[in-house]
Amino acid sequence: MIRSLAAGVLSLGLVTQAAALPIEDFQLPGIVYDSAVETPDTHFRHGLGDKPVRHDQLVSYLKGLSGASDRIDHEVIGYTHEGRPILLLKITSPRNHARLESIRTRHLKALKGGAHSEQDPAIIWINYGVHGAESSGMDAVAPVAYHYAAARGAAVEKQLDEAVILMVAILNPDGHARRIDHVETFGGAVQVTDPGHHQHNLWTAARTNHYWFDLNRQWLLTTQPESKAWVEAWHRWKPMVSGDYHEMGSNSTYYFHPGEPKRLNPLVPDQLRSFAKGIANVHREWLDSEARLYYTEQGFDNFYVGKGSTYPQVNGSIGILFEAGAARGGEVESPSGGREYGDNIRTHYRTTLTTIEGTLRQKKQIAEFQREFFAGAKQAAADHDVKAYVISTKGDRTRLHRFVEVLRRHQVDVHALTEDVTVGRVTYRAGEALIVPLDQIQHTMVRGIFDRVTEFEENIFYDVSGWTLPLAYDIDHAPLKERLTRGEDAAKFAASLVGQAIEAKDIAPKVQAPKEASYGYVFGWEDFNAPRALNKLLRNDVLVRIASDPFELRTDDGVHSFAPGAVFVPLIRQSKSAKEIHKLIREIAAEENIKVHAATSGASDDATRSAGGGSFRPVQEPHILLLFNDGFANYDVGEVWHLLDYEMRVPVTLRRKDSLESIDWSRYTDIVMVGGGNVSLSNQHTERLEQWIREEGGTLIALRQSATWAQRTLLKDKPRADSEEAESKQRFDYKEMRVRDAEHIIGGAIVATDLDTSHPLGFGYGDRLLPMQRNTTATLAWPEGNPYAVVSAYPEGGVLMSGYISEKRQVQLAGTPAVVAEPMGRGNVIMIADNPVFRGTFLGSNKLFLNAIFFGDMINRPSGEYVAGGHVHDE
Repeated sequence: MIRSLAAGVLSLGLVTQAAALPIEDFQLPGIVYDSAVETPDTHFRHGLGDKPVRHDQLVSYLKGLSGASDRIDHEVIGYTHEGRPILLLKITSPRNHARLESIRTRHLKALKGGAHSEQDPAIIWINYGVHGAESSGMDAVAPVAYHYAAARGAAVEKQLDEAVILMVAILNPDGHARRIDHVETFGGAVQVTDPGHHQHNLWTAARTNHYWFDLNRQWLLTTQPESKAWVEAWHRWKPMVSGDYHEMGSNSTYYFHPGEPKRLNPLVPDQLRSFAKGIANVHREWLDSEARLYYTEQGFDNFYVGKGSTYPQVNGSIGILFEAGAARGGEVESPSGGREYGDNIRTHYRTTLTTIEGTLRQKKQIAEFQREFFAGAKQAAADHDVKAYVISTKGDRTRLHRFVEVLRRHQVDVHALTEDVTVGRVTYRAGEALIVPLDQIQHTMVRGIFDRVTEFEENIFYDVSGWTLPLAYDIDHAPLKERLTRGEDAAKFAASLVGQAIEAKDIAPKVQAPKEASYGYVFGWEDFNAPRALNKLLRNDVLVRIASDPFELRTDDGVHSFAPGAVFVPLIRQSKSAKEIHKLIREIAAEENIKVHAATSGASDDATRSAGGGSFRPVQEPHILLLFNDGFANYDVGEVWHLLDYEMRVPVTLRRKDSLESIDWSRYTDIVMVGGGNVSLSNQHTERLEQWIREEGGTLIALRQSATWAQRTLLKDKPRADSEEAESKQRFDYKEMRVRDAEHIIGGAIVATDLDTSHPLGFGYGDRLLPMQRNTTATLAWPEGNPYAVVSAYPEGGVLMSGYISEKRQVQLAGTPAVVAEPMGRGNVIMIADNPVFRGTFLGSNKLFLNAIFFGDMINRPSGEYVAGGHVHDE
């Protein structure tokens, strides 16, 4: 392998990174390349592998190829949070380009039973750049695009005639930009291969998008603009094969699918494994020809359907994961040999070509499988005991609307419900509720979204084990079946229940702006957007009062009842005029689709509580300090930041955990500490935190491991002792270690909690059952002396709703607190055992966290004996 800069290309700046590979190393033997086509190194002014390619340079190069070559076209499929474009390259023969839209529509129609031909080109999707830190999986797009633009000869032209190659370039440029900045900031005139060098250390921070979301967990959830763009573009083509390119730890070699045979989602068809093996054989041919180290069918699974290589497999496509041992800053030492950035780019480039070749060798068989996958949906629906799901929400159309947006993004058909259906205590009303039939082309995807799986062949999970989306959204839902068993929470299915097809826009909340009020304005707290509306009022210096009890109020359209948490805006004692307030209220109603009532009186005809009484409390604008790094999980931090900043438009101050010396504590109303491997504060910072809570009235909101730290350190409550006797004199075979170690890990399951809806943290909820996402084994202690402190608890039985938790962990979890809110001096400590904002998807438990932000200072102390900071007092 030649190790030099490309001929005639020289980086003239101070920073010299890893040795680059010349373009000749990317040119295939026996292939003639058109010298008129610009090479990547000429355009970038440095060789491939010298340093990561900046996104603007990459976009410029790819657009240039697209404009110059009749084999390449491109479109912008979306933009990131930071406004960077995401390109989709379309590579095929000029003849195919002339009829590309016809090829696409013919392919989609064939999947629904339409005409097809063996001469139809294969649709192949290559995904680059999901993780910003994994740069070789981004830069590989440049030599691939160059190859198909410049390579000449019958073999290349035959490939281009037989395939339409779609390449995402690149999906996560925001994270990639952080990666490049870090590599160049800590780069010098001499390459440092010591893995301890800081240049090699920016894995998690650069891996994620702007809000620190792992985009390779987002294909199902689609809460981020990048994943929305990807999924929508992917479904416009429904490719036959999807390759997904990554990097892994530097000590590893090179990995490609198929994955672990036992860790396979039961919804994934068995045939996909044989096709993946057929493609893998072509990878092996090239890797063996260069005596390269690699592995397959180990380490990586296909269980969670929200990953880039698994999502295609429940959508009729072959998903293939590729992982290269990372070269980090460019070149790094490892126990299994040095890792070089340029070499990783070349390996990903060559396995892209072998993926295309391996697909074309099996084109006829893969095409037949894909058609059969969708054609078999009707029979699969007939064989399945559940025929449909009914869905609805209580008082929150925004959550239902957003859930339907997700369903439709995945091409799942949704229909109006034509008749009332009652399941248990819930009645699904015609005209309000919706129905999702399983007899549809996306049958498998419906099951992937709605199924509750709690039993598994193997208990090792690369990611979460439970992701039932209606539970995450806290959507009322129930199965409809043809045959019912006694005591079952289901109802009888009839085809007549399925009404007209529904799009998300059809159920988008639409409200009329209120008339100008003579007394004030009021809106309920049930809607997902209510906190955003409240925050806008507070940021505009409007005085607001929050109801702590149910009440009725006379409005311009009659007397209305409101639940605790309702927001009342009086006209009296405001710094703004009544006209200004009305204008602001109209804006809020229109932007947030919140139903706002114009109050004409402070009471109703039979009122027992009035808007000026003690059942209403003023609320202040939150000023939030969110701690990060130094042991906190960045994913958790990003999820909180995204909810507050992006969703609710609440400004957030981000501060490193170990850099609190110089901050002005008095400016913050709330401090948020998330979970992580080392959440403890220093003794000095712990003392200052306690002073801020006790004396300045601050509210600490602690999640996951931080919750147990706060309870143990600030409130002096100790977790209950494990009553199980220590197991002794046991002996197991060494090969069982991995499975046994994983047995009692909670890697991500959905659990039931019983929520006190009368508590300020429970305002806005229609019932006490609140699903939560759990991915820690830590439990909170039952507080002593304050019987009102436990806001939510895990039930004694039936705690597991979806996913895997061992019997031992279920017993340990049962009956323990899920949320504890303890007064402490003038302030409060709110401890939430789980992550209520997990991956931006748990819209149900989001409100619990937002209630802690907005209503934390509404938590009253019990009179008489009560606990403050773990000590009993008597007043």
